[in-house]
Amino acid sequence: MTVPETEAGAVPADAYLLDVREQDEWLAGHAPHAVHIPMTQIQGRVGEIPADRTVYVVCRVGGRSLQVAAWLNQLGRDAVNVGGGMQSWEAARLPMVSETGQEPFVA
Repeated sequence: MTVPETEAGAVPADAYLLDVREQDEWLAGHAPHAVHIPMTQIQGRVGEIPADRTVYVVCRVGGRSLQVAAWLNQLGRDAVNVGGGMQSWEAARLPMVSETGQEPFVA
């Protein structure tokens, strides 16, 4: 199965952005409007992910998000992998926030 992919800068501003990284990665820095569900919890929490719109999936570099996007597509969802992950997001100088009170970064 081929998984649709887009660059970080092409993710629509109003997109449902699903961040599947681990908690420590999320805390260090994430997109301001992202929703956090770690990859290890996706199967149990799939009901929280909208089925009626495109879901953009992001991780650190794109591997985990590719797996999650492929799985969501197999379920009949419309999921797109964010190529290069949060590293590309950061390189494109897109907005990021942290939960630590420090300057956000990709962990």
